[in-house]
Amino acid sequence: MSNSFDSYQKRRLQSSYISVVISIALVLFMLGILGLVLLKSTSVSNRFKEKIAITLFLKNGITKKNIDSLRTSLSKENFTKKILYISKKQAAKTLTKDIGEDFVKFLGTNPLKNEIDIYLKADFVTLKKMTFLEKKFRKNSFIVDVFYDKPLIKLLTENIQRIGFWLLILSTFFGFVAMILINSSIRLSVYSKRFNIKTMQMVGATKKFIRKPFIWRSIKLGMLGALIAILGLGFIIFYIDKRVPSLALLQDYITLGYLAGGILIIAFIITWISTFFATQRFLNLQTNELYY
Repeated sequence: MSNSFDSYQKRRLQSSYISVVISIALVLFMLGILGLVLLKSTSVSNRFKEKIAITLFLKNGITKKNIDSLRTSLSKENFTKKILYISKKQAAKTLTKDIGEDFVKFLGTNPLKNEIDIYLKADFVTLKKMTFLEKKFRKNSFIVDVFYDKPLIKLLTENIQRIGFWLLILSTFFGFVAMILINSSIRLSVYSKRFNIKTMQMVGATKKFIRKPFIWRSIKLGMLGALIAILGLGFIIFYIDKRVPSLALLQDYITLGYLAGGILIIAFIITWISTFFATQRFLNLQTNELYY
């Protein structure tokens, strides 16, 4: 009879541990998906920003040496991602191809100007910073005009800020939900051992001594849940990378590293805190309160 009861208790305890691991894994998996969206949205928005250029139209008559000097100085600026020089002849050929008519022969002259397209680093693609750069470029004696799509920059900045705000709200909400769910699972696991806790306390064990094995067990369960969540995310990332290779998810080792590290850290912190307070609660209860 005793062996049967012990076996039942053991199965019940194992079932409790399995449910804790599954709960942690599912919650961390959802947080990981949200984290991936958050991290990758920044990468995608930066990639889009870096395709936007400021075009500098150069004055007629400046020498090739002056143009080369200007290109060299611009390439060394901290805001420059890359630069592209387009001569007035190249521009004329492109425009002729686009409109299907040789406008140079019709006009008798090429009215276009030599130009330099500056593709900025993502941090500089804001209306405020680009307006500052425009004023700076207009002071250059080689530059006759500066052009960039102001309405597009304004719309892009507003949309990115709006998306970032809502992603932050969602991240905070799901993070809070994750803490509640994981905390509940840990508390239930500790609850099943409340009589053991009180027995150890009654024979003189210190609170620190009693808490330690519970905390380490919960951390191990949390790490196991985190590893399961990471494996699940790995499968999702592999699938998305095959379907949408332009996102280059598998090549973005920094993002993947942050994601995996973040999941492990969250699992460690939440399980440690939850177990600490759960055991503390039962340590502070009177013996007759353990039945409620």
